[in-house]
Amino acid sequence: MTTPNKIDYANRTLVENRRARAKYTVEELMEVGVVLVGSEVKSIRAAKIEVADAWVHVSSQGQLHLLNAYVAPYTFATAYKHEPKRVRTLLAHRKEITKLEAKIKAKGFTVIPMRVYLKEGRIKIELGLCKGKDGADRRQEIKERESIRETRAVLKARNQ
Repeated sequence: MTTPNKIDYANRTLVENRRARAKYTVEELMEVGVVLVGSEVKSIRAAKIEVADAWVHVSSQGQLHLLNAYVAPYTFATAYKHEPKRVRTLLAHRKEITKLEAKIKAKGFTVIPMRVYLKEGRIKIELGLCKGKDGADRRQEIKERESIRETRAVLKARNQ
């Protein structure tokens, strides 16, 4: 019998980009793989990656590249150390890449990494097709959250 609090190390979220949800409206999510070197894999498995300022670019060759993502150097790496902020190639199907490229060019979307996670022992990145929020959108979202909070407080007081 397994314990209910046991962590599944082959399937877990390593890093989540919470700032992206506040700054952008996420239209669509997509899962991609990433090309890494050995010391990067060890470092990412230890959750030593920052994607808060990262974004994805579609190159002229039709490849996805992750830019400005910081992967901390692995302390125990000896021969093959990696550059912390290097450009990393993302792995996706051709149809998905062309679909993303068309939306980026036509509608002014941007592609942001939303979270980094393990799926069956492999490192995956969840990309979000996002559109930036302006000040009015953010204020409206805050108003909605406050009204929900107030109604919950009223209902809770009424039920007691």
